[in-house]
Amino acid sequence: MKQTKPLVWAHRGASGHAPENTLAAFQMAADMGADGVELDIQLTKDNQIVVIHDETIDRTSNGKGNVRDYTLDELRQFNYNKTKPEVEWADIPTMAEVFDLLKPTGLFINIEIKTGVYFYQEIEEKILALAKEKGMEGRVCYSSFNHYTVKRIQQLAPEATVGFLYADGPIDMPEYGVKHGVQALHPALYNLQYEGFVEECHKKGLLLNVWTVNEAEHIKKCCDLGVNAIITNYPDLAREIVDAI
Repeated sequence: MKQTKPLVWAHRGASGHAPENTLAAFQMAADMGADGVELDIQLTKDNQIVVIHDETIDRTSNGKGNVRDYTLDELRQFNYNKTKPEVEWADIPTMAEVFDLLKPTGLFINIEIKTGVYFYQEIEEKILALAKEKGMEGRVCYSSFNHYTVKRIQQLAPEATVGFLYADGPIDMPEYGVKHGVQALHPALYNLQYEGFVEECHKKGLLLNVWTVNEAEHIKKCCDLGVNAIITNYPDLAREIVDAI
C-alpha cells in the first residue's frame, strides 16, 4: 500500500536558500519543517568525512582542486558560499558536525556516498562507525551511484537501510533493486514517466526517494504517485504542498 503523504527531504539542505551542504542549509531545512535532509560525503587527505557534493571544491568555494588532496584544516581556509554569494561566509562541515546538529531535530539523513569517481578507501566502514558513535544508525539511509558501495554497506551492516541512486532510464530497476536486496530506489525525477514503474515499485515493496523535485507541479505529481520521499532544494515549498493534501 502506498504512503499517504511523501516525506520532504531537503536536497543538500535547504540549498535553494542557503549555501548547499552547509550547517546553515541543514538548520534551515529543520526550521522549514523538512522530514529529513539529503547530503553527500567524501574523504579528505587526512581521512576526515566531509560533506560536499563535487569531487573538487571549484564550484562551491573560492578554492580549486580535489577534496581528497586537502586536509580538513586546509579545506577550511576556503569560503563555501559560491552557490549563495550573498552569504558572507560558509564553512565545509564534517559529517560528525552534521550528526551533532541534526540529532536533536529528529530529522532523517539520506547520506550519498560519493565513490563514483574516486574509490575512497574504507569510506563505508568510516561512515558506519561514525553513525554508530553518534547514535544515528536508525535515522540514516545510505545511497550511491556506485552500487558496489551500496553492496559494501549491506555486507558491513545488513540491518542498514540502503538505496540505489541512478539517473537515465535503466531497464527493470524494480527487479534489480529486489535482486540486490535494497530497500529503496533513488531515481531522478524524470524516471517516474516510465509506464508502470511506480506501480511496480509499490508492488515489490520498494521505497521511492526521488530527486531533485523543485517545481510545484512536479511536487504535486510525486504526491499523486505516492513516492516515499521528495528530495528538493525548496523544503518550504514542498512542505506547503504536501501538508495541503
